Amino acid sequence: QVQLVESGGGLVQAGGSLRLSCAASGWSFRTYAMGWFRQAPGKEREFVAAIGWSGSSTYYADSVKGRFSISRDNPKNTVYLQMNSLKPEDTANSYCAAHSIPFTSAQAMGVSSPKDWGQGTQVTVSS
Repeated sequence: QVQLVESGGGLVQAGGSLRLSCAASGWSFRTYAMGWFRQAPGKEREFVAAIGWSGSSTYYADSVKGRFSISRDNPKNTVYLQMNSLKPEDTANSYCAAHSIPFTSAQAMGVSSPKDWGQGTQVTVSS
């Protein structure tokens, strides 16, 4: 079985920062692009950020460019999302996901449907 477990969500004031973590187990983490998605109340799930299988490529939604940074630590089977300058509109349940095929770039994660998902971690940004 594959497990993706997110952590690091919480309540923060606008302008603050949070770092989300996604710990993977049960599969070859290091060969897959990873990404973060989020779903706000009343909204569809949307792509946020992705990192390629090797960590050499990243890709971000326009809404978070310059504010969020994705990274990965393959030996620890963990992907991170550093979120800075948070805005109330960033309030959402954030999900970690793995791409459906191995050895792809970050951009592939942004356009293809992931196959493995975590349970999510709530990010709430107050004004």
